[in-house]
Amino acid sequence: KLTYAKPNMVVLSQHVALDNHLSVIPTCKPVPVPVVDLTDPEAKTLIVKACEEFGFFKVVNHGVRPDLMTRLEQEAVGFFALPQSLKNQAGPPEPYGYGSKRIGPNGDVGWIEYILLNANPQLTSPKTSAIFRQTPQIFREAVEEYMKEVKKVTCKVLEMVTEGLGIEPRDTLSKMVRDEKSDSCLRMNHYPTAEEEVEKMVKVGFGEHTDPQIISVLRSNNTAGLQICMKDGSWVAVPPDHSSFFVNVGDALQVMTNGRFKSVKHRVLADTRRSRVSMIYFGGPPLSQKIAPLPCLVPKQEDWLYKEFTWSQYKSSAYKSKLGDYRLGLFEKQPLLTHRSNV
Repeated sequence: KLTYAKPNMVVLSQHVALDNHLSVIPTCKPVPVPVVDLTDPEAKTLIVKACEEFGFFKVVNHGVRPDLMTRLEQEAVGFFALPQSLKNQAGPPEPYGYGSKRIGPNGDVGWIEYILLNANPQLTSPKTSAIFRQTPQIFREAVEEYMKEVKKVTCKVLEMVTEGLGIEPRDTLSKMVRDEKSDSCLRMNHYPTAEEEVEKMVKVGFGEHTDPQIISVLRSNNTAGLQICMKDGSWVAVPPDHSSFFVNVGDALQVMTNGRFKSVKHRVLADTRRSRVSMIYFGGPPLSQKIAPLPCLVPKQEDWLYKEFTWSQYKSSAYKSKLGDYRLGLFEKQPLLTHRSNV
């Protein structure tokens, strides 16, 4: 096993303006996050309620071994501690691979470096292969085992959603993630501690956004920073919990429930004292999957709030947008007269 140095922040060969991620943001008070015990007989009801009210909830008794979560975190920290020249061989992301500060191709930046991996073992990319070449075999093994276990949690939660909403069959949503052509992915983010000259400023690690996929399942270390936006527009801090998962409703699920579930806007602020490491599994459908309000929930098409589209179309549209754009606006059947912004 390799011995890693202390994690350091990436240094880019080309200058990246980071002014827009250094700002004074009012502090947020923690809010009681809905907690769902997956072994609770009422879990499906609690999940539906949380998806309607918050678009976000915490999952406990999820069945994923703590040592597996810890091992992947340690291996991710090890990768981010590698010399910059080695990490650069796995980037820039296209969209998979290693990235730093730049988030996407449209000018968004953050106090972050990250790895994005396709969760489909049948699909590989040169950038992904480069990541595994720079790390011990245990890293690849930890990634594969972690994705397998978190995929089970993702599918279990989606099946509880269908049960709670009275949707038949039970696997209406989960089969999209289980499909062999599922477009799911795993993202590992590293938010370093502050540099001295900006220590007193608030650092936006990952700016305000929603997740495009069906749902996202997040696990992080015990460093604070995650915040979600409430319905009234206020931001609330999510207390960290390294032993639990946090689930976000994604844009695709908002469409399939015809707006009953809300894709939650969230962001991450970097901590000035401790680095933050998070691992997010994005449960996505196959590229050819049609996304539209589910007929069992909305029988009449004239009641649909959204046009039908394929996941490939939406993914392509989202990739061309800026991080904080309201991406679903392009797919609303009757866009609201008032400006709906996700920034």
